[in-house]
Amino acid sequence: MTRYTAKSTFTHDEPPRTGVLLTNLGTPDAPTPPALRRYLGEFLADPRVVEMPRWIWLPILHGIILRTRPTRSARAYRRIWDDDGSPLLSISRRQRAGLAERLGGDSPAAPLVELGMRYGRPAIADALRRLREGGVRRLLVFPLYPQYSASTVGSTFDAVTAELRTWRWVPELRMITHYHDHPAYIEALAASVRDYWDAHGRGDRLLFSFHGLPRQYLVQGDPYHCQCQSTARLVAARLGLDDDHWLVGFQSRFGPAQWLQPYTDETVRRLGREGINRLDVVCPGFAADCLETLEEIRLQNAEFFREAGGSELCYIECLNDRHDHLDALRQIAVRQMLGWDGAGDSGSATDRAARLRRARDMGADS
Repeated sequence: MTRYTAKSTFTHDEPPRTGVLLTNLGTPDAPTPPALRRYLGEFLADPRVVEMPRWIWLPILHGIILRTRPTRSARAYRRIWDDDGSPLLSISRRQRAGLAERLGGDSPAAPLVELGMRYGRPAIADALRRLREGGVRRLLVFPLYPQYSASTVGSTFDAVTAELRTWRWVPELRMITHYHDHPAYIEALAASVRDYWDAHGRGDRLLFSFHGLPRQYLVQGDPYHCQCQSTARLVAARLGLDDDHWLVGFQSRFGPAQWLQPYTDETVRRLGREGINRLDVVCPGFAADCLETLEEIRLQNAEFFREAGGSELCYIECLNDRHDHLDALRQIAVRQMLGWDGAGDSGSATDRAARLRRARDMGADS
């Protein structure tokens, strides 16, 4: 049995294709405890996500967390599950289709676009194999994380290279590691807030809530915190907000360690106690709505705000498959693929035919 794998229908004269792999975090297959146990087991076992010695962490994970957390998480997922299943997955599929259309659709020269999730399905490895079957030899990996963190983008790199290690012909590889300050992304965020305000009026404050990370990651050199602050500052400036009308928080902390601060839930409660009547919240670190935005912010934190004395917390949806968001993703992808159009081509049809004859002369089937 060969150690390295190749395209099942490989021929020595086929021209190369360019591929784009869109990735996101992932989702369980169903809002049930068994599905959550599988999903959380894969997610929380990733050493990029929990940077603890395995001999300490894995007994905690399997002996405590995976015995208790799946039931609680399943209840939370059931609150957001809809007719299409997981919102993150259905939105991500629309994003893939929208980007593919903007990159040329079904044109033979257009890049192939596939979707892979870091945890759960569709898996990154399966998406890469589909790209290989399409003849891709130039690969752009596009994690939908605007701000870089080792726990997200770094983990995606690990998954991609783990699969590519098994390939006979490794493609040319480029990877987008962040786009937190890209002008088109910033403008799409600002436009989404403006559109919400035009339709629903404007709150007393705008809170930018990003997913949290252990503070130690920042200390050790992870740029995530700084890039989140930069994104919020750029969007606030684009909206013309005074400094006292917007603020930043970090949500979804887990465990006893200190995480990035200020914490979103504590900020929401404080603003309620201080007499803020209406609070608008946007989550620029999420490319698609998911459990952390739809359940944690829209439902859970809205309740915290009301309990603390506030009147209304208004959640502004993620960019999802808005046209300006998909246009921004296209701009970002096209810039990264510069130099690939026609570059690295396998030559003319005559050259490819000659290469095929030489392969056959040496015993190749094709």
